[in-house]
Amino acid sequence: MTTILTPALALVCWTLVMWIWMYATRLPAIQKVDMTPEEFTEPGALDRLPLAVRQVADNYNHLHEQPVLFYALVFYTHLAGTTDAIMVWTAWAYVALRIVHSFFQALVNFVPARFGIFVLCTIPIFVLAGRNAAALL
Repeated sequence: MTTILTPALALVCWTLVMWIWMYATRLPAIQKVDMTPEEFTEPGALDRLPLAVRQVADNYNHLHEQPVLFYALVFYTHLAGTTDAIMVWTAWAYVALRIVHSFFQALVNFVPARFGIFVLCTIPIFVLAGRNAAALL
């Protein structure tokens, strides 16, 4: 797997796995608390759902935040021609760490430890950005 684009595809696929997990837990929970579709328009309506259900949904939402930087950097790396083995492994490290973060948030969600995982996730972003910026010099 020498292409930098494959880790981006892997993270998209992981995000879709989290989407399935979110609805596999959310829909039964909605039925259990007997919510109507009209109630969804109220701010905080889904706060009635169990914490374990909300944690999965929160992680799905988080996969649309910081990973935007990852996707931009991966495509920049590909288009700028700065792909090398370090960049590819760094991209895979990011994907692996995001998967760990997802499981941890969805299943444990001890915030201090989760924050540590998030910080670890950020290191590959800095490496990708830094190496691309250095390539411009």
